[in-house]
Amino acid sequence: MAARITLDINSAGEFELWLNPEGRDLLVKQLLALSETNEHFHLMPSEVPSDIEVSTRPYQPNDKILEYGKVLFRLDEWDAQHFPHVLG
Repeated sequence: MAARITLDINSAGEFELWLNPEGRDLLVKQLLALSETNEHFHLMPSEVPSDIEVSTRPYQPNDKILEYGKVLFRLDEWDAQHFPHVLG
């Protein structure tokens, strides 16, 4: 089966991440590859080349699909220098 990853905001305003087993494996692989030299990856629909393809089909009729995203890896040292307010 192809990887399926769906990102949405549900009708209660909560973020949801829906994954099939192949989507989970792909997401975990990308997360484990993050490092100081590979600090982010993109999530986008199939029409745009990206690191991870996301689905644009909602699970529930009232879901607001999130088509674009970025996962950013942040070391505490970087945040202490550039964004100290997030450490408090």
